[in-house]
Amino acid sequence: MNARTLSWISLALWPALHNAVSSASPLGSTVLLADGAIFGNDRDSSGILSFKGIPYATPPVGALRWTPPQPPAPWIGTLNATQFGFSCWSNIAGFGVVASATPDDEDCLTMNVWTGATDSSERRPVMFWIYGGGFQFGSAGDPTYNGTTMAGEGVIVVNFNYRLGVFGFLGLDELDQEGIPSGDYGLQDMLLALRWVKSNIAAFGGDPDSVTIFGESAGAHAVGLLMSSPIAKKEQLFHKAIMESGAWWDRSHGPLTTYDEARQYGANFKKKLNVTSVAELRAISAQDINNAQPFSLNHDPGVTNFSPSVDGYVIPIVPGRAFHNGLQMKIPLLAGFNSNEQYVFQGNELPHNTSKEFKSAAEILFGDRMPEFLSLYPDNISAFLNASSGALIGDLYIREQTWEAAYTHRKTTNMPVFAYYYTYASMYEPIPSHTAEMPFVFGNLVNNPVIGSVVPPDPQDVTFSKEVMGYWVNFAKNGNPNSASSATWPKYGTGGADYMELGVVLQPYQPQFLAQYHFIASFRDDGVLPLSWRNLSSIGV
Repeated sequence: MNARTLSWISLALWPALHNAVSSASPLGSTVLLADGAIFGNDRDSSGILSFKGIPYATPPVGALRWTPPQPPAPWIGTLNATQFGFSCWSNIAGFGVVASATPDDEDCLTMNVWTGATDSSERRPVMFWIYGGGFQFGSAGDPTYNGTTMAGEGVIVVNFNYRLGVFGFLGLDELDQEGIPSGDYGLQDMLLALRWVKSNIAAFGGDPDSVTIFGESAGAHAVGLLMSSPIAKKEQLFHKAIMESGAWWDRSHGPLTTYDEARQYGANFKKKLNVTSVAELRAISAQDINNAQPFSLNHDPGVTNFSPSVDGYVIPIVPGRAFHNGLQMKIPLLAGFNSNEQYVFQGNELPHNTSKEFKSAAEILFGDRMPEFLSLYPDNISAFLNASSGALIGDLYIREQTWEAAYTHRKTTNMPVFAYYYTYASMYEPIPSHTAEMPFVFGNLVNNPVIGSVVPPDPQDVTFSKEVMGYWVNFAKNGNPNSASSATWPKYGTGGADYMELGVVLQPYQPQFLAQYHFIASFRDDGVLPLSWRNLSSIGV
């Protein structure tokens, strides 16, 4: 079990420990879960208990590599839950991004919990975080995601590791024959982690009937994928959702990878490694498997790497289609995006050294509607050309689909929806880029490696963080981000200024960008972007 250790106790004392911990009682650093007892870190100066590296699944190693996650075997004794477990294998090159916060290993399916509850009967709302990273990198142990500060606001914070890249999303016909066809093992990890919360969170003073999932980038896409999954819907694994910069894993190359595309990509991977069977693949070291599929932010991971696909099991249809037809979970939603999402995705922009080059690439997507496209993304002078190419990739990767998710969710479910537009900038975080909001949401004003923070936060940053975190926590508690002390966040769908601008000034905002989103959305067929957009790959994009 990684570096975790068991502190053995007398079997004769086990019934007494079980009764003491499982009944409503003062909550301390020893907690009894469905699989056994754990001990975590004592309360810190702010009164928060933390439990780290809790196994929520059997390690997916050996013959269990590329299989659905299995619940862990119960243990007798007290599990050391004071340190983060291993991160799942990540592989990313460039951009100064740290792939993992702890060493990589296949034995990585662990859970972390922060709670300020003083009694196990409190039933505090739960906030379940899904990290981003293009489904290629990321770790629950990242300092940005530490749940201490947020837990101090009266919620239970949970995060976890899930399998990434080739370990999480390899589709092969031979694997399909082993059980239920899928390939989306990383998404199945998320489902099992949510089941773990449902079964165990009450022991930490949490409410299993009030779980809010929230995530950023790939984590936000995962939120939309899970909302569209019949499995999550049938089991009612969560009750509210927050999407930060993402929704359905759509992109400039079109919609989610199809079942057949995933199988073809898997078959190509076998040929690349010169193997003919899954048994041979499982015999190759994790390091070598990982090295065979490197990822760079200058490439679209939906095209060049393994990521979620329409597997027919977790995701039976394209999520955009599910939302357009009201098949997604009918729960309150908070969703939004940042004004400079494109900062991270510059390497994925359409070629635009010249206006002619830009038009030729865009024509692959928009065909005979180029005059309309150019009216929205002008190219007639150099400054416009650069701005348009950036705005387009930010819209295609993030903004349009996040808007579309909020719009269709409000339209097809009549559930409360709250939308935001993030514009905040300061000396600490000078660019409202993709990822920029995360330190403020968690109240952890650490260095953001994407932007490269070099100036420490000042009192304005601290105040802004408290305000933003307050909105997120209020939503988790009430399905509404507002409180008596906050600037009023309008409900989305009322028209006019129905977004909240999260900027230096917190205020209702009337979107100026809807024409671009409606244009892109007009290419969707019942919610699905054209498969013909895959043709961008023919020009190396």
